Amino acid sequence: MDQLIFFTTLIALLAVLLGTGVWIGVSLVTLAAIAIEVFASRSAGLPIITTMWSSSSSWMLSSLPMFVWMGDILFRTRLSEDLFKGLAPLMGRLPGGLLHTNVMGCTIFGSVSGSSVATLTTVAQMTVPELKKRNYPERMIIGTLAGPATLGLMIPPSIIMVVYGAMTNESISAISIAGIIPGLILAVFFTFYVAVSSKLAKDYKPDPEPITTWREKLFALRHLIPVHILLALVLGTMFVGFATATEAAALGVAGALALAWWQGTLTFSNFMESLMSATRTSAMITFILMAGSAMSLAMGYTGLPHMLAEWVGSLHLSAFALLMVLLLLYTVLGGFLDGISCVALTIPLIEPMVRAAGIDMVWFGIFIVLVVEKAQITPPIGFNLFVLQGMTGHNIFKIAAWSFPMYLIMLFMVFVMIWFPELATWLPQQMIPVLPPA
Repeated sequence: MDQLIFFTTLIALLAVLLGTGVWIGVSLVTLAAIAIEVFASRSAGLPIITTMWSSSSSWMLSSLPMFVWMGDILFRTRLSEDLFKGLAPLMGRLPGGLLHTNVMGCTIFGSVSGSSVATLTTVAQMTVPELKKRNYPERMIIGTLAGPATLGLMIPPSIIMVVYGAMTNESISAISIAGIIPGLILAVFFTFYVAVSSKLAKDYKPDPEPITTWREKLFALRHLIPVHILLALVLGTMFVGFATATEAAALGVAGALALAWWQGTLTFSNFMESLMSATRTSAMITFILMAGSAMSLAMGYTGLPHMLAEWVGSLHLSAFALLMVLLLLYTVLGGFLDGISCVALTIPLIEPMVRAAGIDMVWFGIFIVLVVEKAQITPPIGFNLFVLQGMTGHNIFKIAAWSFPMYLIMLFMVFVMIWFPELATWLPQQMIPVLPPA
């Protein structure tokens, strides 16, 4: 009964703190201190400080600021413009036409940026004006951007995968590799939707694209060479076991700087802007992780995770039933918190239950990323919706309605992952002999 009172009080305090606009990191540290002082009857100061410092100095986190910086550098290059030039001749005559450049552009850029918002902003800046000029329906332009942009979270490198790996002490390299196949399958689902919906939509009447020869198509592919070189640096080195996630991130930064220099966009001003932006973002994420570690410590003192694990065990839920409960939980939380905050807030509580249910933690990392992806286009706090609102001026709920088919596709992909867990576990298992831990 005491633990039930504690849990209820904790949730109420969290709701009050978040509802009044207190930062998620400050809220978690506050709750951790209250839990230790009041409910565990111990001094909170030194244990929290020690735990937060230890978590922030973890080697596994060293890849985080570099992946963030790489995305910021690429945001300031002509990569999106080159992607459009390389993809447009190939996509123009397909069912759905140049709408496929949204999906493919987000897939390619997401695989080197690690950020959903950076992917959306970069690709949208180039494709939205071009597609409007060609009379594509705006609802389809925006809808096919909002969903595919979330692939920046799924296809490595992914910032949220680094966060999850650091919090669960799982191999970041294994989690990153696990996201490749599900991410590509999800991109195929998006592409299929674009092709089918373009045939069914009555307002789909874009200007026809000029016919290009195969020689012209192949010549246009030269614009995609830089991004593929960068992909080889980041993913290829991890895939063959040549580099850890941290080393691959460093190679990615070097490659992004080289690409910016080669394109002529690497100025001192851009360099400093990208560095400061990456510093702010990394500091924010690290603070949330430090607060999450303090919360994990508090949970250990109070015994709440053990109590919850025993309670869930007493319900005799199957692994599938537990996943459905967690799917509902993350769907609700995702409507109000960003993905990293969702992970930091919940992992200390749910990790014991997930492990007790025998669920593979690498697979579960991809499950969480998929569910968090949905949250990016879920009102009222869907980050991708806010970005598109700022870029287009449309009401956020209208944008959410246009993006709803993509939401359903991602929800379907969650169940595909549950039915076929090998989609996430097979590739890391093949790489176990060569995959380094971080």
